[in-house]
Amino acid sequence: FDPRHYLGTHCHGFPKTGPHRLRFLLESVKDLRKTLKKKGSTLVVRKGKPEDVVRDLITQLGSVSAVVFHEEVREILELKDKI
Repeated sequence: FDPRHYLGTHCHGFPKTGPHRLRFLLESVKDLRKTLKKKGSTLVVRKGKPEDVVRDLITQLGSVSAVVFHEEVREILELKDKI
């Protein structure tokens, strides 16, 4: 989770992520992790700037087979260029 998307970000004067949306996202991620675990897989979830988190994961794990960005919005496209 990129804190820049949740802490003080606004779109047209409204918070991009309010408490209800954040709760929904957290519950969805928890459910996805549970489903993947039943299938013998896992889900790595981190909080931080993606350009830092991905770099740290690669360093920690030695290699990464996939990096997935779900939402193709301006902020994400700019981050992908940094990674």
